[in-house]
Amino acid sequence: MDDRALRAHAVAVAYRMLGSRSDADDIAQETMLRVDAARARGELRVPEAFATTVATRLAIDHVRSARVRRETYVGPWLPEPVRSPGDDAGAAAELADSLSFAFLVVLESLGPVERAAFLLHDTFGYGYAEIAPVLGRSEDACRQLVSRARRRIGERRPRFAVDRDEHRVLVDRFLGAARDGDIDRLLDVLAPDATFVSDGGAHRKAARHPILGQERVARFLRTVGPRVLGPGTVEVCDINGLPGCVVTSATGAVVVAASFVIHDGRVETVHWVSNPEKLRWVGR
Repeated sequence: MDDRALRAHAVAVAYRMLGSRSDADDIAQETMLRVDAARARGELRVPEAFATTVATRLAIDHVRSARVRRETYVGPWLPEPVRSPGDDAGAAAELADSLSFAFLVVLESLGPVERAAFLLHDTFGYGYAEIAPVLGRSEDACRQLVSRARRRIGERRPRFAVDRDEHRVLVDRFLGAARDGDIDRLLDVLAPDATFVSDGGAHRKAARHPILGQERVARFLRTVGPRVLGPGTVEVCDINGLPGCVVTSATGAVVVAASFVIHDGRVETVHWVSNPEKLRWVGR
């Protein structure tokens, strides 16, 4: 790997660990500084292994401190949304399995070291012999970490068998109904057990708890949808590897980024991010 590829790899590891693209960038920058220092000392024998080790360990430390900070976070915490690059549907589908909001939220149920072992093995394809020195654990311990992570995630890990065109059509239908505040059309597109999770942080007014159930979500959107979507420009685009949307104001500022989980032809979960501190990676 050249330095550009090493940095991208460090970002990829850190973002999946943290759910924060901004923090992942900081970790990648620190990783590359340490890569340069090791190279200057003549100690950089396997650059990818070195960068993976540094980025993972920094991310583990960051997750531990972030969990303390999130105890005082206002309302639900969601990852920073990222606009997926390019128009390659195959590449986007591949990204979706390990980058989607739904998956990143599920990863929050794992401890930092457990999460690192699981991601390195199941997402990045490292063997246990490679993971062991990264985490400072034995191969057997790493194998147990991954096995435990798989059990804890279990059936909660989303699988994206939905056709991308169908996904996009359902997103369009949802947005049209929400923009009009049409409760009947909302009920038609929402799953019976629909969930709406809104992250406004301390800066934007948002639902402070997840809204559960088809009718409650529809009633909530009947008021919020026209107010947020009506005055803005709504663009359907890939967010974290799946069709989602970005809403911009008349001034061009991003006010919302949303991601959707589709199941059995209905919108099952809406992840709605309006915290301005988390929207820098979805602008054009």
